[in-house]
This record gives sequence, C-alpha cells and structure tokens, in this order.
Amino acid sequence: MTVYEPIVPNPNWPKGFTFSPAVRVGNLVFLSGTTAGDEKGKIVGVGDIAAQTRYIFQKFAIILESLGGSLANIVETTDYYTTLEGYEKTADVRRELLKGPPWPAATGVQVAGLIRKDALIEIKAIAVL
Repeated sequence: MTVYEPIVPNPNWPKGFTFSPAVRVGNLVFLSGTTAGDEKGKIVGVGDIAAQTRYIFQKFAIILESLGGSLANIVETTDYYTTLEGYEKTADVRRELLKGPPWPAATGVQVAGLIRKDALIEIKAIAVL
C-alpha cells in the first residue's frame, strides 16, 4: 500500500529515474533535490548561481501550482552549493520569488561537487498546502 502520492507534472519524466520530482503525504509536499537542468538535461545558467536558483524555484512553482499551491507554501529549503562565489545573490532571488516575510526555514551546505556537471546549486524543499 502506497502511503504517499508521487507528483510527476512532466509527462516526459524519464521512466528509469528512481525518484519522483515531489511526493505528497497529506498536506505536505516534499520537493526532491533539484538542479537547473532543462527538459534536455542541460544546465540553465552555466556559471551563474542566481540564474540556476531562479530556474530551480520555477520548477518548484510548476509542481506546487499543479497541486493548487505556490512558492508561498514552501516552509523549508536546503541548498547544496559548490561555491560561495555569487552565493549572496541567491538571497535576492529568494526575496523576489518567496515573497516573505515570513521566510521558510533554511539550511545551506557547501559541497565539493554535485552529480550534474555545471550545476552550482541543488535545492530541496518542503511545502505545506
């Protein structure tokens, strides 16, 4: 018995992936760690952490809107970033798109690398609908 609902708004989601873009459990939505990869797998905004952050949140918005929510429903984020260069610009993107205060809880973790080549940041989030 499945106790959660996988959320896959893109009908072209690769069948071989072993994860869902998001999972809904009751009124909670867990948004998988996401990079700025487009439909063809290319990173959007190569070398620009702010552009990558914006693209990731746009992907989150599509998922949340498919459930009747929005970015305003995000209550927690975790950022995994490979560089501090330009990282402060991600705060400007968050201010613009998350429309706080109130702001979600947040954690930032600098890592040596991410699975996706050219990805400078990967973000996961939790939303409450």
